[in-house]
Amino acid sequence: MSINYPQTYPNSTVCEWEIRVKMGERVRIKFGDFDIEDSDSCHFNYLRIYNGIGVSRTEIGKYCGLGLQMNHSIESKSNEITVLFMSGIHVSGRGFLASYSVIDKQDLITCLDTASSFLEPEFSKYCPAGCLLPFAEISGTIPHGYRDSSPLCMAGVHAGVVSNILGGQISVVISKGIPYYESSLANNVTSVVGHLSTSLFTFKTSGCYGTLGMESGVIADAQITASSVLEWTDHTGRENSWKPEKARLKQPGPPWAAFAADEYQWLQIDLNKEKKITGIVTTGSTMVEHNYYVSAYRILYSDDGQRWTVYREPGVEQDKIFQGNKDYHQDVRNNFLPPIIARFIRVNPTQWQQKIAMKMELLGCQFIPKGRPPKLTQTPPPRNSNDLRNTTTPPKIAKGRAPKFTQPLQPRSSNEFPAQTEQTTATPDIRNTTVTPNVTKDVALAAVLVPVLVMVLSTLILTVVCAWHWRSRKKKTEGTYDLPYWDRAGWWKGMKQFLPAKSVEHEETPVRYSSSEVNHLSPREVTTVLQTDSAEYAQPLVGGIVGTLHQRSTFKPEEGKEASYADLDPYNSPVQEVYHAYAEPLPITGPEYATPIIMDMSGHPTASVGLTSTSTFKAAGNQAPPVVGAYNTLLSRTDSCSSARAQYDTPKGTLMNSRDGCVSRTGNNARYCS
Repeated sequence: MSINYPQTYPNSTVCEWEIRVKMGERVRIKFGDFDIEDSDSCHFNYLRIYNGIGVSRTEIGKYCGLGLQMNHSIESKSNEITVLFMSGIHVSGRGFLASYSVIDKQDLITCLDTASSFLEPEFSKYCPAGCLLPFAEISGTIPHGYRDSSPLCMAGVHAGVVSNILGGQISVVISKGIPYYESSLANNVTSVVGHLSTSLFTFKTSGCYGTLGMESGVIADAQITASSVLEWTDHTGRENSWKPEKARLKQPGPPWAAFAADEYQWLQIDLNKEKKITGIVTTGSTMVEHNYYVSAYRILYSDDGQRWTVYREPGVEQDKIFQGNKDYHQDVRNNFLPPIIARFIRVNPTQWQQKIAMKMELLGCQFIPKGRPPKLTQTPPPRNSNDLRNTTTPPKIAKGRAPKFTQPLQPRSSNEFPAQTEQTTATPDIRNTTVTPNVTKDVALAAVLVPVLVMVLSTLILTVVCAWHWRSRKKKTEGTYDLPYWDRAGWWKGMKQFLPAKSVEHEETPVRYSSSEVNHLSPREVTTVLQTDSAEYAQPLVGGIVGTLHQRSTFKPEEGKEASYADLDPYNSPVQEVYHAYAEPLPITGPEYATPIIMDMSGHPTASVGLTSTSTFKAAGNQAPPVVGAYNTLLSRTDSCSSARAQYDTPKGTLMNSRDGCVSRTGNNARYCS
């Protein structure tokens, strides 16, 4: 890009870029922005592109113009290309910004392209190297997504899916926007807070970005060691020790802190076996009263814990210095592109705030070698089989707390950290191995068993519910009575508490006694005979004629010595001010349980009954005449042609002797004759 872009480019300047790729390949250039003043018809302000480098180069084209739309790409004819920018005296113009790659990258985009520039819901593009633009701005983070106004390639660097040094392929998915986009710092790119947008985009990845066990505790305390430990006694006399095992991300409490503050301190993690490590997340002390954090660090890795390699970016001869934290509490993520394949990881702080203190988590997944190490661009020194076996043995490190740092460590020679850059220049074959094969089988088995168990349990529950419902309906239909319509809703529910628990089904057939059987019994014996077949509640005996003994009655049963209606003498009792609660007459519409009293009068002469048709319910004062419509008529039935009239409402315990017309009262041995 031109000088001062996107501001106005300077006057009277000449800039030249020479690009060279491998023999047999060609160069592709694509412009993201072109704004060169053309007031002089491209004589003093212009951009020229040449095939080749030096005096033998040939011109491809000369370009100028304000806001020139150059949607097409420019291709070289050889593996070398020269770009020349000339500026004279001018008033306006931002200059230009262009991206380049080899010719086989047909889907090359520029560092300025955003997701809103493409209509497809999913697409794959190639990002060039060097897209960390100081003037560009992104909003969002993974996994929530990035605002559609964010440059795609810069967001890819922030997400860790593409390297700023190498560039690379990105796979983008467009989805509906969210109201708020968070801010975060990752891979030396700071995303800012963003607000509602119509759409957002995320990146498809290999899936090798899971946590490796610092936060969850999968990595044991013994696997975390350090060069030194900060220990002191506070003003309360309590001993404080910020041990290595305290360096777990998102865990409460203090962090790990080094006793000394120099560049020779380190925090080491043993993963027990080789794993693919794709990133690291760090934070400071997380304690407001201790503003300690590491602002820059190096990463070293090893297979055996003895020989260490400093991480370097491909094609770079200097150690990679990772940007650390800017405060004591915010998380900062850095990704390794290409990933590290190792068992041991060391973090070596190079800059810090007050004291070296940090918490961390490693990102990555399981690594399953294919029987041989990944192919390297340059063959490293050969290692025999013994060296390979040594990578599985634990390193010789001190157990528990490391000793206090008492004297500065001597500077280490270059041999201690050999520059084995070649081991990271080639990207290993990335496979989604975040789940081991054994776990995969268990997941597949669970996916089959869980639906089966759910179906079995649902069937059992449905069977139990149906059986219970069927049983409830059966109980409701058994032992019920065909109640009158007016009584179905209220009165019957109120009387259920007085009914016996067990129901007996029977037809309401009249109980018949011949008068000859009654005449040969004494009054007490008659009562005994009647009570043998009587129902749970005592029925009133009317005028010597035995009524039907039904299982239900509106008369209250005798309970101990409690007085009831049956104990009162209907002829001699004093005037009652209040009727008994159980002595109310049956409804006018018809008695529910009163059954006609049948008496065999065939063996007796016909005689008129000398009883008046009056009710046994006694009222205060003079007895009122019978109520019109009350049940005070005599109903009778004979076994033969003869019949006699009987009265319903004779009080309980009264027996009429049909021979002499006298009435006997069993309660007080009284006898009345008309």
